[in-house]
Parts: sequence; C-alpha cells; structure tokens
Amino acid sequence: QVQLVESGGGLVQAGGSLRLSCAASGRTFRINVMAWFRQVPGKEREFVAAISWSGGRTDYTDSVKGRFTIYRDNAKNTVYLQMNSLKPEDTAVYYCAADRAYNIYFSGSEYDYWGQGTQVTVSS
Repeated sequence: QVQLVESGGGLVQAGGSLRLSCAASGRTFRINVMAWFRQVPGKEREFVAAISWSGGRTDYTDSVKGRFTIYRDNAKNTVYLQMNSLKPEDTAVYYCAADRAYNIYFSGSEYDYWGQGTQVTVSS
C-alpha cells in the first residue's frame, strides 16, 4: 500500500501564494504518476496538475497554467504544488493522488491512492 499525506493548505488573500506538499510512504516504488485534484462542495473533483515520478513530465489544467507549478523531490518521496497569483475561484479542498500507470490521466477514477485533502481558501 501507499500512504499520502498532504500539508500546506490555509487561508490567503487573492494574489498571494501557497505551497502544498504531499509526502508518500509505503510501497512508493509502485508510483509512476503523482497528481493534485481539487473539489468544492457540490462539484466533481477536478484535475489540477500531475507529474511523472521518474521522467519529469508534467501537465496542468488550463485555469492554473502559468500560476501553479508541480515538482517533486524523489529523495523525500514528496511532491509539491506551488500556487502563485491565487484567485478566489481556487478555493477548494486539494487532494494528492498517486497512480501506478505510466500515463498522466485527468480523471480521478484512474488513480489508485489518495490523501485526506487539505483546505485552501482564497479571500477576495
């Protein structure tokens, strides 16, 4: 099994920055892709960004391109999401996910492991 623990959420004003962290433990050798999703009440979970564990491939949803950066520290088994120029519409619970597949998928149903989520609130 793989365990994922997120941290770094909080309250920030519009235009500010936050960095989310996702630490993986357990059978991390199974992981090929790490991703961030977000969800607001009443809406489906939305893909935000993903990175391959070994090759450095990344992908982002259009609404965060140029503002968010996903990167990893393999030595720490940790993936980060640097969020800059935050907007009120970025407010959501952010979830870390891990996938054994090699491709980057945008659907949450493709991912095998999930963290508990961390709240990000952006005030206007």
